[in-house]
Amino acid sequence: MADPSHVRADVCRWCGVLCLIVVGAAGGCNLVATGQNMQGSRLYEQGQYYPAMEKFQQAMASDPNDANAYYNLAATLQQLGTANKDPVLLQQAETVYNQCLDRNPNHTDCHRALAVLLVQTDRTDRAFALLKNWAIRSPQNADARVELARLYEEFGDAKTAELQLQQAIQLDQTNKRAWAAMGYLRESNGDLSQALANYQRAYALNGYDPTIANRIAALNRTVAGTPGQPAADGSTRTVDASTSGARY
Repeated sequence: MADPSHVRADVCRWCGVLCLIVVGAAGGCNLVATGQNMQGSRLYEQGQYYPAMEKFQQAMASDPNDANAYYNLAATLQQLGTANKDPVLLQQAETVYNQCLDRNPNHTDCHRALAVLLVQTDRTDRAFALLKNWAIRSPQNADARVELARLYEEFGDAKTAELQLQQAIQLDQTNKRAWAAMGYLRESNGDLSQALANYQRAYALNGYDPTIANRIAALNRTVAGTPGQPAADGSTRTVDASTSGARY
């Protein structure tokens, strides 16, 4: 579980998974809504999707401006709509994602999830338009470019993805996700030494992240030809081949 200062759901098709990431409510937000969001997130993780939706709806009622509650509800609707192949639920999810963005126009996870939903429903052009427009509206937002890069990479345009990541890093040298995504892109292209350097930069910015630590360990073994290389925190980590190809 991540830092409990926000509650959000993360739906990521190009990571190959649908998952709920629980984080707590930002300081100053409605504490009742925060508790309801966290209860809903726990229910979601247990596979109790309809009770989870009730909690998210309660959080929305407690704090109508809580974008994270809208996001959690939309992600749950998308999970159910995808599992049941129900276009009505997917349409409801899209509506609620847009309500989330009405409340927080720079909600990173919501942009990602809505882009995934648009791709999922054969509207790839709309997904690109969504993320491009976000980058235009928020020219100093590095995350907008990271998400756009992820979408370009998913559709085979590694060159444009790399340009977007370079812009993200220029905007924010401390953006761990941009460095990790650049590492993944370089690894995919076979530039292992540069990928390793990018992963190490992401790790240094983030503290301990097991996924990035695993990539560092695996690339150290490949580049140096020696297993069990020390990870960035000085400990020794190993990783088996099943962890290769991690996505960010």
